[in-house]
Amino acid sequence: MRQTVVASRVTSLCLLTLLPTLASPALADAQRQLVAAINDYRAHPQRCERRPEQRLAPLAFNSNLALPIGYGGGLRDRLKASGYQAVTVRSIRVVGARDAEDAFDLLQDEHCTALLDSQYADIGVSRAGSQWQVVLARPVLDGKTGDARDAGKALLAQVNAARARPRLCGRQRFAAARPLTWNAALGAAAQGHSKAMAVGNYFAHQDPDGDMPADRARAAGFRGRQIGENIAAGQGSPTKAMAGWLASPGHCANLMSPMFTQVGAAYAADSRSDRGVYWTMLFGTP
Repeated sequence: MRQTVVASRVTSLCLLTLLPTLASPALADAQRQLVAAINDYRAHPQRCERRPEQRLAPLAFNSNLALPIGYGGGLRDRLKASGYQAVTVRSIRVVGARDAEDAFDLLQDEHCTALLDSQYADIGVSRAGSQWQVVLARPVLDGKTGDARDAGKALLAQVNAARARPRLCGRQRFAAARPLTWNAALGAAAQGHSKAMAVGNYFAHQDPDGDMPADRARAAGFRGRQIGENIAAGQGSPTKAMAGWLASPGHCANLMSPMFTQVGAAYAADSRSDRGVYWTMLFGTP
């Protein structure tokens, strides 16, 4: 049984802020106006230093990012507590804007590269008098990942696409292998381990009770002869998790091994955990 762990990298930043308060109707209107102006700018980009004019997807307003202005504190921990785990985040403040139109003009003049940065997916806007704050962020979990069933299907398709051709895993060469079939028991065990890691905030093949992959597979009803497991943490989509495994010789060997014929995979997320999202793929041989 192979047991290897993939390293993960999660980018997080800290900013000065505090938890959001309820906004008045007028303030909410101003927030929406500024978000609409920024998204129109992203859809129809104009001058911005030497950046090419490339249409970008709109930013989604997220109230967790609409943070009061001028308070010192750690953004990452506060966002985690409120349910938002950011892989990257940036705060921009402008002063002297009477309304959303003035605020947008200042942002476009001074921060156009940030407004036109494709890495951001969400936005929060707050205001205190003539001061405006915009928080741009991307969550750890990709919004297109879908539920556990969708992610399992995506991982099954991707592992079989990888097995369809010869591959070099480190120094070990593998021929193309037959596609794996989905096993519900392995899928349940994978889901349980991903959830346990997310809720328990740990990253390991051995769980706090001392159980290993084979123990979890048997407990879920799998009676096969061989078990292998890949885990990952911090990757925001099935594609990113699979890319990390393929880049790691040990994980790649599990993916390509002709010994395995069945698989189950799943992810679980918890914004309060250190890495945000956790992935498990269990391989088996009946």
